[in-house]
Amino acid sequence: MSIAESLRVMVVDDMSISRGLLISALEEMGIFKVVAESSGENAVRRIASDPVHLVLCDYNMPGMNGLQLLDAMRRNRITQRVGFILVTGTPTREIIDTGKRLGLNNLVQKPFSTQSLKRAIESVVGRF
Repeated sequence: MSIAESLRVMVVDDMSISRGLLISALEEMGIFKVVAESSGENAVRRIASDPVHLVLCDYNMPGMNGLQLLDAMRRNRITQRVGFILVTGTPTREIIDTGKRLGLNNLVQKPFSTQSLKRAIESVVGRF
């Protein structure tokens, strides 16, 4: 079984269109074990009870933003080693520096292509 076939990914974005674009790109890569959440709060609860290998998370969400979700995951023994890629249209120096400090694995800038997303994922989980 290839990495793509076995990889479990969670997509977290408050916008259904954005979730759909990420899921479509993942499917185009051959990644079909995908779950989606519309909020950081829901994601942190779900991932603790149903772990995944990788989280693709939007930065700008109401309530818990992407970096707050990353921080919550890194503080939890069950989720602290899960790969985390932040997806944002505004990758400011502050976001990047805070992400690195919290253990961010990679960042993808919106709008993204399937190829740029694949490169970001492969840098975290290996080539597939």
